Amino acid sequence: MGGRAATYPIATVIVPAIWFMFFRRSAYPYAADILVVLPFLIDTVGNALDLYYSVSWWDDANHLVNWAILVTGFGTLIVLLPINRLNAAALALGFGAVTHILWELGEYLAFIRDNPEEFRTAYTDTIGDLALSLAGSAITGWVLWRERPS
Repeated sequence: MGGRAATYPIATVIVPAIWFMFFRRSAYPYAADILVVLPFLIDTVGNALDLYYSVSWWDDANHLVNWAILVTGFGTLIVLLPINRLNAAALALGFGAVTHILWELGEYLAFIRDNPEEFRTAYTDTIGDLALSLAGSAITGWVLWRERPS
C-alpha cells in the first residue's frame, strides 16, 4: 500500500494537467477525469478491504474492468482528435497495452522481485493480468471503432 499511496495521487492530476497545458480554453473533461481516476480508487478499496486475497476472482476482474475504464477515459479524449475510427481504436488498444506493461513492471519492482512467495507465481499471474487488461482495452477499442463516425 505504501507504493500505491505514494504514486496514485499522480493519477488525480494527469487529466487536469493536460487540460491546463493544452486545452484550457475548452470545457473541462469531467468524464475523462473520473474514468482515469476510478480504476485507482477501485484498486485502493480492493486492497483496503483485502479483496485481492479474500475473493479469488477479484484480481482478474480488476484487470479486465479497470483497464476498460481507464482506456474509456483515454478514449473520451481521443475522440476529440481529427482521426478516423480505426486510428482511434488502435490508439486506445496501444494505450491500454503500454499502460498495463508499465503497471506490471511497477508491480514487479514494488513487491515481486524481493518476495520469494510472490516470485514463484508471478509469471503465471502476470501473463493472466496482461491478457485480461488487453481484453478490456480491446473491448474499449472495438466500441470506439463501432461508435465513432468514420
